[in-house]
Amino acid sequence: MTMRSLLLVALVACGGKQTPATDTSGSGSGQPVVKQDTRSEIEKRRDTACENLKPKLYQCAVDDAKAEVAAGRMKKNDFASLTSPEVKAKHGEEWLKQCRVEMSSRQVRVLEVCFKEEQECGPLLSCLGHLNDAAK
Repeated sequence: MTMRSLLLVALVACGGKQTPATDTSGSGSGQPVVKQDTRSEIEKRRDTACENLKPKLYQCAVDDAKAEVAAGRMKKNDFASLTSPEVKAKHGEEWLKQCRVEMSSRQVRVLEVCFKEEQECGPLLSCLGHLNDAAK
Protein backbone atom coordinates (compact mmCIF):
# COMPACT_ATOMS: atom_id res chain seq x y z
CA MET A 1 0.00 0.00 0.00
CA THR A 2 1.43 3.39 -0.94
CA MET A 3 1.95 6.27 1.46
CA ARG A 4 -0.86 8.17 -0.21
CA SER A 5 -3.20 5.22 0.21
CA LEU A 6 -2.40 5.21 3.89
CA LEU A 7 -3.08 8.94 4.04
CA LEU A 8 -6.48 8.34 2.48
CA VAL A 9 -7.43 6.49 5.62
CA ALA A 10 -6.47 9.41 7.83
CA LEU A 11 -7.08 12.50 5.77
CA VAL A 12 -9.00 15.41 4.67
CA ALA A 13 -12.34 17.11 4.22
CA CYS A 14 -14.54 19.77 5.71
CA GLY A 15 -14.81 20.69 9.36
CA GLY A 16 -18.17 21.13 11.04
CA LYS A 17 -20.03 24.40 11.24
CA GLN A 18 -19.92 26.02 14.66
CA THR A 19 -23.08 27.35 16.21
CA PRO A 20 -23.10 29.96 18.95
CA ALA A 21 -23.86 28.80 22.46
CA THR A 22 -27.14 29.90 23.99
CA ASP A 23 -27.33 31.69 27.31
CA THR A 24 -28.25 29.13 29.96
CA SER A 25 -27.44 31.34 32.93
CA GLY A 26 -31.06 31.47 33.95
CA SER A 27 -31.52 35.09 32.89
CA GLY A 28 -34.04 33.91 30.34
CA SER A 29 -32.62 36.06 27.57
CA GLY A 30 -31.94 33.10 25.27
CA GLN A 31 -29.45 35.30 23.43
CA PRO A 32 -26.39 33.73 21.81
CA VAL A 33 -23.29 33.96 23.96
CA VAL A 34 -20.19 35.14 22.13
CA LYS A 35 -17.27 32.91 23.00
CA GLN A 36 -13.86 34.49 22.92
CA ASP A 37 -11.16 32.64 20.99
CA THR A 38 -8.66 31.65 23.66
CA ARG A 39 -6.20 29.91 21.33
CA SER A 40 -2.62 31.19 21.22
CA GLU A 41 -1.32 32.70 17.99
CA ILE A 42 0.65 29.53 17.21
CA GLU A 43 -2.51 27.44 17.69
CA LYS A 44 -4.43 29.73 15.36
CA ARG A 45 -1.70 29.44 12.71
CA ARG A 46 -1.61 25.65 13.14
CA ASP A 47 -5.38 25.36 12.81
CA THR A 48 -5.40 27.55 9.69
CA ALA A 49 -2.62 25.48 8.13
CA CYS A 50 -4.45 22.23 8.96
CA GLU A 51 -7.65 23.55 7.37
CA ASN A 52 -5.75 24.76 4.29
CA LEU A 53 -4.13 21.36 3.77
CA LYS A 54 -7.37 19.34 4.02
CA PRO A 55 -8.53 19.71 0.41
CA LYS A 56 -5.04 19.26 -1.01
CA LEU A 57 -4.40 16.07 0.92
CA TYR A 58 -7.82 14.70 0.13
CA GLN A 59 -7.26 15.31 -3.57
CA CYS A 60 -3.91 13.53 -3.33
CA ALA A 61 -5.63 10.54 -1.73
CA VAL A 62 -8.30 10.53 -4.45
CA ASP A 63 -5.66 10.74 -7.18
CA ASP A 64 -3.78 7.86 -5.60
CA ALA A 65 -6.97 5.80 -5.39
CA LYS A 66 -7.64 6.49 -9.09
CA ALA A 67 -4.18 5.13 -9.88
CA GLU A 68 -4.94 2.05 -7.78
CA VAL A 69 -8.15 1.47 -9.78
CA ALA A 70 -6.29 1.92 -13.06
CA ALA A 71 -3.68 -0.61 -11.92
CA GLY A 72 -6.39 -3.09 -10.95
CA ARG A 73 -5.53 -3.02 -7.24
CA MET A 74 -8.79 -1.35 -6.22
CA LYS A 75 -12.35 -1.93 -7.35
CA LYS A 76 -14.32 0.92 -8.90
CA ASN A 77 -17.05 0.47 -6.26
CA ASP A 78 -14.47 0.91 -3.49
CA PHE A 79 -13.20 4.06 -5.18
CA ALA A 80 -16.72 5.44 -5.48
CA SER A 81 -17.35 4.91 -1.78
CA LEU A 82 -14.09 6.72 -0.92
CA THR A 83 -15.26 9.83 -2.73
CA SER A 84 -18.68 10.06 -1.07
CA PRO A 85 -19.36 13.25 0.92
CA GLU A 86 -19.73 11.24 4.13
CA VAL A 87 -16.37 9.53 3.75
CA LYS A 88 -14.75 12.80 2.71
CA ALA A 89 -16.10 14.48 5.86
CA LYS A 90 -14.90 11.60 8.05
CA HIS A 91 -11.42 11.78 6.56
CA GLY A 92 -11.42 15.52 7.17
CA GLU A 93 -12.33 15.05 10.81
CA GLU A 94 -9.57 12.46 11.21
CA TRP A 95 -7.01 14.74 9.55
CA LEU A 96 -7.92 17.64 11.81
CA LYS A 97 -7.79 15.41 14.88
CA GLN A 98 -4.27 14.28 13.94
CA CYS A 99 -3.15 17.75 12.86
CA ARG A 100 -4.51 19.79 15.76
CA VAL A 101 -2.01 18.61 18.31
CA GLU A 102 0.63 20.51 20.19
CA MET A 103 3.27 21.63 17.71
CA SER A 104 6.38 23.74 17.82
CA SER A 105 6.55 26.93 15.80
CA ARG A 106 8.93 25.10 13.42
CA GLN A 107 6.34 22.38 12.81
CA VAL A 108 3.62 24.94 12.16
CA ARG A 109 5.95 26.67 9.72
CA VAL A 110 6.50 23.35 7.92
CA LEU A 111 2.71 23.05 7.46
CA GLU A 112 2.50 26.61 6.15
CA VAL A 113 5.45 26.31 3.77
CA CYS A 114 4.40 22.93 2.40
CA PHE A 115 0.92 24.27 1.68
CA LYS A 116 2.26 27.37 -0.04
CA GLU A 117 5.16 25.89 -1.97
CA GLU A 118 4.15 22.37 -3.02
CA GLN A 119 1.39 22.00 -5.60
CA GLU A 120 1.97 18.36 -6.55
CA CYS A 121 1.18 15.41 -4.28
CA GLY A 122 4.58 13.72 -4.19
CA PRO A 123 6.52 16.83 -3.20
CA LEU A 124 3.75 17.88 -0.78
CA LEU A 125 3.86 14.57 1.07
CA SER A 126 7.65 14.64 1.06
CA CYS A 127 7.59 18.16 2.48
CA LEU A 128 5.15 17.16 5.22
CA GLY A 129 7.54 14.34 6.08
CA HIS A 130 9.73 17.03 7.68
CA LEU A 131 7.19 17.70 10.43
CA ASN A 132 9.01 15.46 12.87
CA ASP A 133 12.59 16.30 11.88
CA ALA A 134 14.72 17.24 14.86
CA ALA A 135 15.35 20.96 15.17
CA LYS A 136 18.95 21.84 14.38
